[in-house]
Amino acid sequence: MTVRHHRCDNHDSRIPCSDSQVDARVQALGRGGEQLHQWFLPTRIFQRNVLRRDGGTTGIDNDFAARSFENLGAWIMGRNMFGPVRGPWPDYEWKGWWGANPPYHVPVFVLTHHARPPLEMEGGTVFHFVTEGIEAALDQARAAARGQDVRIGGGAATIRQYLRAGLLDEIHLAISPILLGQGEPLLEGIDLPALGYRVKEHVFTEAAMHLVVGR
Repeated sequence: MTVRHHRCDNHDSRIPCSDSQVDARVQALGRGGEQLHQWFLPTRIFQRNVLRRDGGTTGIDNDFAARSFENLGAWIMGRNMFGPVRGPWPDYEWKGWWGANPPYHVPVFVLTHHARPPLEMEGGTVFHFVTEGIEAALDQARAAARGQDVRIGGGAATIRQYLRAGLLDEIHLAISPILLGQGEPLLEGIDLPALGYRVKEHVFTEAAMHLVVGR
């Protein structure tokens, strides 16, 4: 079992942050997120697995997109990735950005400070809300994955916590040739070599530079 993360990044090493003034589709990726994901959005894997459409591009970017979906038994994400609601849940009406059938199709463990009952969706996705911290979420995700990989979805603060704790085995960074100018820094203040990480693979395409970092 591998604990891994796949992330779109940019040349000023910022992760898009949410903006309550933009619509839900854009906010799900963060401000500037659609531009940041241009290597991924046209791929056959994204069109098929997320939009449930035929067509899409093939090649190296699609190959990396495919790898991000392979052998997944569970996901972990921060509460901000699940939705815009902050503080105690006023009700249980919010069910994520993705509609009735989210693209996960496995158990998803959402880090939060506020308890909420599990939320079962179409297609096999079940959101579990974990209040005991990142290690408890990982323990539950590993048990649910039954030997398959666990993917850490984000956002930036969640990824940084797992990196600092040494709980991420592999990171795929797709660095797009754009500047965001604002957002959350992903790796600022984190000494990856000191934590035992090294670049294991790097591939360039027109749309992104793909780095696979692991231990």
